Amino acid sequence: MAVTTDEVQVVVAHSERATLRVGDVFLKVDADQARIDAEVEAMALAPVPTPEVLWRKPPVLAIAAIPGATLGRLGGPSTGSPAAWAAAGAAIRKLHDAPLPPGVGRAGRGVGELAAELDAECEVLVANGLLPAELVSPNRQIAEAAFRPWTPAFTHGDLQIAHVFVEDDQVTGIIDWSEAGRGDALYDLATFTLGHEEHLDDVLAGYGGTVDLEVIRAWWAVRSLLAVRWLVEHGFDPFSPGCEVDVLRSRM
Repeated sequence: MAVTTDEVQVVVAHSERATLRVGDVFLKVDADQARIDAEVEAMALAPVPTPEVLWRKPPVLAIAAIPGATLGRLGGPSTGSPAAWAAAGAAIRKLHDAPLPPGVGRAGRGVGELAAELDAECEVLVANGLLPAELVSPNRQIAEAAFRPWTPAFTHGDLQIAHVFVEDDQVTGIIDWSEAGRGDALYDLATFTLGHEEHLDDVLAGYGGTVDLEVIRAWWAVRSLLAVRWLVEHGFDPFSPGCEVDVLRSRM
């Protein structure tokens, strides 16, 4: 496929994977072939707009750019009308109502396993001085509400706001499906609204039905607590305004 520009933009890069943009093509480089396979399979099954797969040559997956723009990013201002946020909620509902995919995704980890991982991470955060106990302990208590029985749904597993594109109040594409699979639907909703609580009502208006807000808040705490150390170790800053540490503070 011809590329119309010589400019290479690094979208994200760390020791596990990297995403580059060259013109209208995104190149995802991942040494874990299973993640690439899972992403391609999930995009084929998902009943929502996804990027076109142009070619695969391990460890690289090439996908086409999609129109529109995201509704913002974690730590940055949010954009878009209430209708655009509601459209995102409706698309998430469509995904969650779809037939279940074959594998378990990131949002489907067992309650006992996840609780044990969170407890260990909280100990490390305090012991290493990354976060004070007076911030970690209350958020660990809030997180407990996430550890309950749930009905499996088709989940994206990493539904960050930066992964959903919207144009003219319609969802044009959802990207980065490597963590997709059977899981807890509220994990997706919490991930999408992390750091943008002011738009939760708009998202839920499009999503429909009754949603346990205590569980949403619990997943905000879980995701933030588990992310802080990883982000620091991979060159990102969870202490930036509006990011994970501020999310934890907002729960106090």
